Amino acid sequence: MSNYDDGTERYDVTPILESRYFILPASAALVGVFIGAVRGSRLASLRFLAENAHRPPKTIRGWYLYNKTKNYKRMAAGLLSGGKDGVKLGAIALVWVGIEDGLGRCGTPFDDLKEIGAGVGTAGAFSVAYRLPWRVGSRALLLGSMIGGGMGFLRWAREYLRKARGEIDLETPRPSNSGP
Repeated sequence: MSNYDDGTERYDVTPILESRYFILPASAALVGVFIGAVRGSRLASLRFLAENAHRPPKTIRGWYLYNKTKNYKRMAAGLLSGGKDGVKLGAIALVWVGIEDGLGRCGTPFDDLKEIGAGVGTAGAFSVAYRLPWRVGSRALLLGSMIGGGMGFLRWAREYLRKARGEIDLETPRPSNSGP
């Protein structure tokens, strides 16, 4: 059975996962890099100021070297902190996506609750990884369930609006394109 007129059969390389499962961890990692870089450079600047407050420069050359050294330390600390925070946030988003996709593949009863399950599972993994106390961990689980519930509501609202506008009809099956 050939896909093309010349008799060659081509493989279908469509991904098994949806594209948003790739986009979410990558964008979360990028946001983590930016947040970490800003926080890390600000913290390094304050640390440099505190370490050198007892001996401020007295000459113009001294102020130039002081600011030059401070800026280099800020950049280095910002890049290091940005990398760490980017990896952390990307891993958390990857856990979310993995749980959501896993629950989506389990079938109908789990498919409706996949966002809530992903929120609670991610909050649980975060609580265990950071060894949060019971009280703080329970708050994280509550927050995860609220965020997952909000995501589930948004998915339901999108499907409801599409159905109301007539873009998709969920009651009747679509006819196949394999005609005579």
